[in-house]
Amino acid sequence: MRREEQLRFLTETLLDEMPAYRGEARRLGDDAESRRYLLRCLMNVREPRALSPRFRAEQDALLSAEREARGVVRVADLPGIPSDGRLVLWQGDITRLDADAIVNAANSQLLGCFRPGHNCIDNVIHSAAGLQLREECAALMRAQGHEEPTGRAKLTGGYNLPAKHVLHTVGPIIEGAVTAEDRALLASCYRACLDLAAEKGLRSVAFCCISTGVFRFPKEEAARIAVSTVRDWLKTGDMERVVFCVHGDENRRIYQTLLV
Repeated sequence: MRREEQLRFLTETLLDEMPAYRGEARRLGDDAESRRYLLRCLMNVREPRALSPRFRAEQDALLSAEREARGVVRVADLPGIPSDGRLVLWQGDITRLDADAIVNAANSQLLGCFRPGHNCIDNVIHSAAGLQLREECAALMRAQGHEEPTGRAKLTGGYNLPAKHVLHTVGPIIEGAVTAEDRALLASCYRACLDLAAEKGLRSVAFCCISTGVFRFPKEEAARIAVSTVRDWLKTGDMERVVFCVHGDENRRIYQTLLV
């Protein structure tokens, strides 16, 4: 099936499920770019439930082709920092990394971001992985029976990501001044992800900058906590590669200063 046909089939299937969005769909236009944006938005707002085999196959074919077009980045080929080759600083799209697990800065519902087209890391990861990721997260949350506490970690499959798995962790939300509890909870996010990855036998983890987006943790302080926590963990923990994946030049400069 050609890409244009895939997009039409996928968007029309979701619009049949969610007819309330047909008016918005008509306003977006019918070219391939508009259809692709519409598909992402519909995937973002769709509640977790089973997918038909055909939808799953066509979605996976589309997302796999897009993954290859973006280019998969081999974590093993990235240069480590001079003081510790296990630590890597990389600026770019975390959904391109073939780490055993990439870290998602999740919300307490753990279902992904429901804001259509939003560019938070939660939305980006779920959009690239496919709707199966939301299904698996929903199953985990049903089994748990309550919202995900801050500072812990859950592991899911990576689906259409190059990463084998996704580690989901809920960072602290900053409302005013950063407190000692906020700092402890952010450090716990990093430890919990590494502990769970090691428990499952994973050998490489790529972290996003947890809590520094819509959760408003100051970037420099968050980076100091991230680097010091990971370094402390590596004194006794076993991991071949830990990647600090940063977005934007400001974050890259902050981490470069710390990773000396």
